[in-house]
Amino acid sequence: MRIPGPEPRADGGVGAVAAAGGLHIYQLRLHAEYGPVVRFQLPGAETAVSVADPVLLEATAHIDKRPERLFEFLAPLCEAGNLQVLPADEHTPWRRLVLSVLAGRPSHERHFARFTTLTTEVADRWAERAGRGPVEPQKDLTALSLRMICAYALGGDVEDPDRIVTAFEEVLTEYLGRLYRAPGAERGDNTEGAEEALAHLRAVVDRVVAARRAGRRVDRSDLVGALVDAGERPARIRDTVMMTMLAAHHTTGVAVSWTLHLLGRHPEVAERVAEELDRVLGDLAAPGYADLRRLTYLEMVLKEAMRLYPPGPYGARETTEALVLGEYEIPAGATVFYPFWAVHMNADYWPEPEKFVPERFTPEEVAKRPRLAYVPFGLGPRGCEGAGLAMVEAELVLAVLLKRFRFRPVPGHEVTPIERFVLWAADDIRMFVSPRVSG
Repeated sequence: MRIPGPEPRADGGVGAVAAAGGLHIYQLRLHAEYGPVVRFQLPGAETAVSVADPVLLEATAHIDKRPERLFEFLAPLCEAGNLQVLPADEHTPWRRLVLSVLAGRPSHERHFARFTTLTTEVADRWAERAGRGPVEPQKDLTALSLRMICAYALGGDVEDPDRIVTAFEEVLTEYLGRLYRAPGAERGDNTEGAEEALAHLRAVVDRVVAARRAGRRVDRSDLVGALVDAGERPARIRDTVMMTMLAAHHTTGVAVSWTLHLLGRHPEVAERVAEELDRVLGDLAAPGYADLRRLTYLEMVLKEAMRLYPPGPYGARETTEALVLGEYEIPAGATVFYPFWAVHMNADYWPEPEKFVPERFTPEEVAKRPRLAYVPFGLGPRGCEGAGLAMVEAELVLAVLLKRFRFRPVPGHEVTPIERFVLWAADDIRMFVSPRVSG
């Protein structure tokens, strides 16, 4: 049976994506109109199929190939081969090595105190602003998450982290823009600036790698140390660190920002979180690592926020052989899109999906849904290696901030999700903060 979808356009689909306001919204509209499996156009993908049904997604979960043309925009960040599209035989051992650091509880615990210090510094700055004007969580928490991943990946602070944040923004704006640029279109206006920013980022990582290689002690609890110890060549180490920082520095910050946005609009949920924090932490201003597992309602709130606003709104794979999805056959060489946002808004598995209901994530409710109904970190052998670390960071940041403050939205400020590598708020998420009294 022919896969449903819109009629082909002469521009290869660029106009339809732009008119919708980004691929994330376009996919929502496509699935609302055509059903759980949709065929559509996208530059860099001759046959693009989007799948929003978690049961059908199971048939694609084994695919270990990303579409090279679609991820060409990230190639300039990699001089040792685009890490996003490595073939399976090369990707699997690299992924195993990265997971040995990013998914390891010992290294999480080792860095937890530093993460707490960095978070407390942000809370202190926000406390000074209380009563004097709103804060901008997305801006501040993105910078915080970059500082965290720098500490984790590089083993400590880097010089001028604000400049690194700016450099990443310039690189992302330019290179992500190439993803939807029509063939033959002129390059962006900031190509030169983006190249300078990329050179700066590489130089920062190179200095850390060189210093670590020259040292006599290798610390495998940070990413550079593990890669040096494994004998990886300097270019591959730099590329791995760059891609890790790229993937991690936005995602945790925006996940926490969207969570605060939702809590500001649902004060009854925020109050329940505060009560749990007071009960578990007592007079402590921040949790210890072991306390996180006891903050069960906070975890449910975070998961529900990432369902409504997944930090990465979609992923993509390329079929290496024909694939049957229900009544449809997907040809070999097709690009299969994982529209995470559309999956999370599938009313067959999420009743009244637009509502913020943390209780969806009780163990009993989770057991009722298919495994892939909730995929904020992707799925299969190309899923996010840093998922465990991201949850630790996000729960810590939320615990510190919600133990100390109440949040309420700025009246009249419109919060609009847009696609900028992650699901980003176009004009930040401005909020008023006020101190709360525990107990």
